[in-house]
Amino acid sequence: MKHFQRVTDQPLEQYRYERKFLVERMDDRQIRTLIMMHPAMFVMPYPPRWVNNIYLDTPQLDNYTENVSGAVDRCKVRLRWYHQLFEESSPAVLEFKIKHGLVGKKLQYQVDPFKLDTQFNRKYMERYFEVSDLPFEVKQKLKGQMPVLVNRYQRWYFATRDGRFRVTVDSDMVYYHVGLLENAFRYRHEERLLKVVELKYQQADDLLASRIAGALPFTVYKNSKYVYGMDCVYW
Repeated sequence: MKHFQRVTDQPLEQYRYERKFLVERMDDRQIRTLIMMHPAMFVMPYPPRWVNNIYLDTPQLDNYTENVSGAVDRCKVRLRWYHQLFEESSPAVLEFKIKHGLVGKKLQYQVDPFKLDTQFNRKYMERYFEVSDLPFEVKQKLKGQMPVLVNRYQRWYFATRDGRFRVTVDSDMVYYHVGLLENAFRYRHEERLLKVVELKYQQADDLLASRIAGALPFTVYKNSKYVYGMDCVYW
């Protein structure tokens, strides 16, 4: 079992910023060109790939409510893997994405591959975590959490040469409703027109980040993909 980080509190300076921008009426190639022409001289450190997520929440949707209300301390819980969606996954990562005000951190744990198909439901997820090699305190945190949303998007990666600033571009986003008992994943929302750009950096670089963000001709976006997806497939 690989522990990326332990579930313990971290000093605030270890949190990072994520500035999000919403891009409309611009295709992927135009966005990539603008980023590559940025004065910060971004490069592409990795090839693009498909990102898949299963979001977990309580039956009362406490995580959703905290994020909608803008609570100072809020959390999102998700299972993330890459490439194929409905075939057996590559090794997945369980993430607790914790926000404190405008900064955040991730607590991550590698878990075994699984298969997303019509047998997937709340009971499947509970059994999957029960037999996993997760620490006891993590399993306790997962009690009362159930799968509520699946989403998928293509992500492009950019970074400054010193690695202090990273930009991701997410497009071709699809959101799937998750039922309690069975799932054919037919109830979904496809978002082909909107793209989400994120600028990520450490708190110490906030001043310079303002200059970098100012050179990006995009609209600031405050909502998360989780909130947006829930609004699309549930309400």
